[in-house]
Amino acid sequence: MSESGPNQAAKPRIVLVDHGTGNLTSLERALDLGGADVVRSSNPDSLNSADALVLPGVGAFPAAMSSLRGLGFADAIRQWAADGKPLLGVCLGMQLLFEGSDEAGGAEGLSLIEGRVRKLDALGERVPHIGWTKVTWVREHPLRAGISQPTALYHVHSFVCEPSVPGVVLATAQHGEVFTTAVASGGTVGVQFHPEKSSTEGLRMVANFVSGVAAKIER
Repeated sequence: MSESGPNQAAKPRIVLVDHGTGNLTSLERALDLGGADVVRSSNPDSLNSADALVLPGVGAFPAAMSSLRGLGFADAIRQWAADGKPLLGVCLGMQLLFEGSDEAGGAEGLSLIEGRVRKLDALGERVPHIGWTKVTWVREHPLRAGISQPTALYHVHSFVCEPSVPGVVLATAQHGEVFTTAVASGGTVGVQFHPEKSSTEGLRMVANFVSGVAAKIER
């Protein structure tokens, strides 16, 4: 953890969950640039001294959930969210927040947000959906402070989240169908896009998350 002097606030300690489903380097760098003390970890005990948690992921939902359960992270993340602590899910990490997915025969998720994950209905467009897509914000949230409306952000996915409660939707995008690309419920936030690969606007969003965590620990 970073040291701080009497006039310098400590950086928020953010655990980046390493469950073996993707390259975490870009996201780790973005969090560092945003002012976080980043700890990449595959051990749930690391949460004992954390201020926030980031759940990344690429690949298949069932494999990621199997890895989280095997590492002991699944229950730890559920308890973390139940305590209202800051949690950010990115790409597959957002999908894992939901009750389950239809991908690869189906699997149950973390059940932090009501709803399921299903195949993107691209209406003839290419799948997977890869590239920069306009994101429309449907309500205010600290994550989007200083972010333009709409915002072009980078997506890579074939499945989409379908929340049961419309009020958790933070932003939508369109690739064929209009789909949910960001959600927020309590201290838990999820984004389908990759902020760490979305240039200035994406990095600002990561910094917003970090500064929100810092504000909480300074109280």
